[in-house]
Amino acid sequence: MLFTFPRTLLAATLAFSFALPAYSAEPHKQVQADAEQYKAEALKLLERLVNIDSGSGYEPGLTQVRDIAVDELKQLGFSIELVPDKAANNSHVIATLKGTGKAKILLMAHMDTVFKEGSAAERPFHIKDGRAYGPGVMDDKGGIVAGIYALKVLKNQGFKDYAQITFLLDASEETGSEAASELIRSTAKGHDVTLNLEPGRPADGLVVWRKGSATAVVEVKGKAAHAGVAPELGRNAAMEAAHQILQLGKLGDEDKKTTINFTVLKAGDRTNVIPDQATAKADVRAALPEEFDRIEKDLARVSANKLIPETDVKTNLQRGLPPMPQTAESDKLVAIAQGIYGELGRKLTIEGSGGAADASLSAGVGTPTLDGFGIVGGNIHTPEEYAEVESVVPRVYLLSRMIMELAKR
Repeated sequence: MLFTFPRTLLAATLAFSFALPAYSAEPHKQVQADAEQYKAEALKLLERLVNIDSGSGYEPGLTQVRDIAVDELKQLGFSIELVPDKAANNSHVIATLKGTGKAKILLMAHMDTVFKEGSAAERPFHIKDGRAYGPGVMDDKGGIVAGIYALKVLKNQGFKDYAQITFLLDASEETGSEAASELIRSTAKGHDVTLNLEPGRPADGLVVWRKGSATAVVEVKGKAAHAGVAPELGRNAAMEAAHQILQLGKLGDEDKKTTINFTVLKAGDRTNVIPDQATAKADVRAALPEEFDRIEKDLARVSANKLIPETDVKTNLQRGLPPMPQTAESDKLVAIAQGIYGELGRKLTIEGSGGAADASLSAGVGTPTLDGFGIVGGNIHTPEEYAEVESVVPRVYLLSRMIMELAKR
């Protein structure tokens, strides 16, 4: 499926042109040896990070993860800027390394997870049957590790044929603070290409397009009454919210890959009182930007059909990350990545994702972007989240070589 930028963004994107190199059947022996050498060390760093709770907004854990990553990057020669963000309850990291070439390459990963405090103690890092487990092991602590060790490989090679490598670490990717969004947009504008270190897909793939995200909010006001003595005097906000969930939940469009799933419902606090207020929230995903406009209008239109008379229903759509479309330039990036993986006798799958990510913000300002360069894993955002141990070496190789090839623009 191919989505297109608006014309102005497409023009900006095409300003950076990639030459597609010819690949031999043989891997880059020194890069491969370094990647293999670092496997055990990389897994130990992954263990350290996973065993720290760093759910979105949890300042103590986010600070620990940030400090570990910053220390590693300082040892690689990066200069560090911390960008405070009150909404994230922490600071984002902009790490910069200057080289001798022309290309400006942006790497991105995120430090926060979806898991609450105590998760690391309940499910500490462990390896079983070739898979590493623990909260955030592949989303996105595996991405941080892949980035750091690819950079170590480049340092070992004495490779400096880039103008600048920037490593941006977001403290709020899972909740999408506005400050982080603006930071990513402004940083990406100053770079030729972005490689996002979200997890590699379970089938050993990269992500070439992503859906955008939004939250649909439905607020219902009713009238309280005694549920046993005089329920007829009330106007049940919970019942009206349930009615709205059922009808508004049909606003998705399978052909356009638009989904709307109600996930949060709050109403009442006592069983013997007809609730006078209720709120329902839905996760909305769309591959086409115009679908968010359509959903917003349809929420207002359809919600006018009420089940409970004399209730007041209001809807709004809170927009999150935009879609990341597949483009001619991202296809060129895919070709480079597939050629590099072929050096190892491996094949990359190329996929889209219903999940939104920071890559959408980079792509949205016209910077050619490819996603999924982290360690391969699965069961994302669940207690069974895992990372494939044997993907560490090929993924570090892929990212190292990708940077080397992009620096030759």
